[in-house]
This record gives sequence, C-alpha cells and structure tokens, in this order.
Amino acid sequence: MVVTTIYVTRHAFRVSYTLNTATGEYHTNSPSPTNIPSDPPLAAYGVQQSHELALELAKLDPPVDYLYSSPFYRCLQTLEPAVQNLGPGIRVRADNGIGEWYGIASFHHPSPATPAFLKSLFPSSFDDTYQPSLIPPPAGETVAQLHDRVAVALAHIIGSVDAENTARETSILLCTHAATLIAIGRTLTGNMPDDPNVDDFLAPTAGITKFLRKQDSKLDVSKPSGHGTAKSIGIVDWRNGQGVAAGWTCVLNGNCDHLTGGAERSWRFSGEETLDDLASGQKLVSAEAGKILSLSGQVYRLARKSRI
Repeated sequence: MVVTTIYVTRHAFRVSYTLNTATGEYHTNSPSPTNIPSDPPLAAYGVQQSHELALELAKLDPPVDYLYSSPFYRCLQTLEPAVQNLGPGIRVRADNGIGEWYGIASFHHPSPATPAFLKSLFPSSFDDTYQPSLIPPPAGETVAQLHDRVAVALAHIIGSVDAENTARETSILLCTHAATLIAIGRTLTGNMPDDPNVDDFLAPTAGITKFLRKQDSKLDVSKPSGHGTAKSIGIVDWRNGQGVAAGWTCVLNGNCDHLTGGAERSWRFSGEETLDDLASGQKLVSAEAGKILSLSGQVYRLARKSRI
C-alpha cells in the first residue's frame, strides 16, 4: 500500500535570536546545544507544549508510522517526547528539504548541525542513516523557490515510504517551521493562492494539521532525487490543484485543542524576505509573539507573530 495520511506540526515555542543583516551574524543569549546561534532550543514553555503534543500524537488515528523533521534543533527537541510515546523502533529522519526558510541574502545563512552531531544529542531517537532529499541554497530562497523545494522534498519522502511499505497503509508526521508548514499545505493540495500572503494553512506552535491522500499515483519528478537545489534535482508539477503524489485533502488545519494555551504564535507570509534590502548595519530582531522588529532605531510592528 502507500502513505495515506500526513500529519504536520510546527516546532514548539522557542528561544529568540537576532541577526545583523550587514554581517550575516546571528546571536542569542541562550546558547544552543548545537553551538549554532540561529539554532536555538525550546523555551521552557515550549518544552511543556512538546509534552502536550506528544500525548496527542499518541492518540492519533491512524497512528504515526514514520517521523520526519527539519534538522534544526528546536524541531528535533519538539519530537523527543513523542518518540518515547510512539513505541519502540520509531526514529526521526531529519530532512533539510523540510527545513527552515531563509530569505535571499548576500551572505550564507547557517546550516544545521551534521547528522553525526545530532545523533550525539539525540542518541536513541535520531536516525543518522537517513539521507535527506536535498540541501537548500545557503544564500536563501524566494517564496516561489521555497514552495518548489518543499514539493521536491515531499515527493522524495512520500515516494521513499511508499516504496518501503507494500503491505499496508502508512502515516507520516512532519515537524517543521511556519513558512515551510504553509508551503507543505499548498504543495500537497496543489492550491497556491494568487496572493501568497493569505491565511490558508495555519501554523501555530505545536499545532496539528492533517492531510488525506486522494488516490494512489506515481510521482511526477523530472529527475531522480538527490542532493542539491530544487532546480538541480528536478521540479515536481504540483500547482493548479494537482498536488504532490496525486494530491491531498486537508481535514484538520492547525488544531491546538491539545495545548493548555491553545493556538499561539501563528504566522503568515508578508512578502519576500530579501535581507539585502535592509540598510547596512541594521539589526533584525526575531521578536517573540507579536513584539516588534527594530531596524536602525526605527520600529516596525510585525505583520504577524514571529515565524522561525
């Protein structure tokens, strides 16, 4: 059989960090276990959310068979309690194709930690034998490029699990970031809005979104999957309602009934994130829950709550 159900969650509430757009240097006051300033751990409140999420994931029907995650620490940390609840044998596969979205910049954004290092941090839950679908371009992506990158990653993930399971229907859980979660919803359903900034797929921290497969079909990938950018490994034809792997229906959108605090820190696109458009020497503050961006002494309110 094939993958019939995909669950998607955004990582739980995390510690904040800042970016100096002139130098490309990231900074956080809370050291990351990976020693990467842009790769912060969960805040104490986020740890609570991760445990509440784990209890809900253990009750899902159909149950989760495979765990895939962004390789950034906050996503893997979010899934750690769930691994303990979902039973023996389940490991987390980290795939850069469903990793964070960074806007276009003249500098290289930080990469996540290596699989070997992540294995040392999550020895019982991390699958260091898994090969990711692709590596996003280090200098960032446009909104359109993000969506195409996610489509290629999903085609690889779904196709791989389809090939591994010929005897039964299976379910996948993806843990990712806000922008990537929205792109996952659009590429699975094939519905790309004319205005990418609209609220279509909700992305609260530790929420649950559920997709059901429309039908069994072969994937339409123009080249074999492998490392590189979406352009170098093939483009998946997902737009105009087609969707990755024959298309999916969203039956649950950002549900947070399992969380004590309910839905928090949801986010939507607000144009391109072209960091080179910011003046030299400005500092971009990754704001917590509806606070502000401070740019060279001027204050701009976020269109939505913090994304990353």
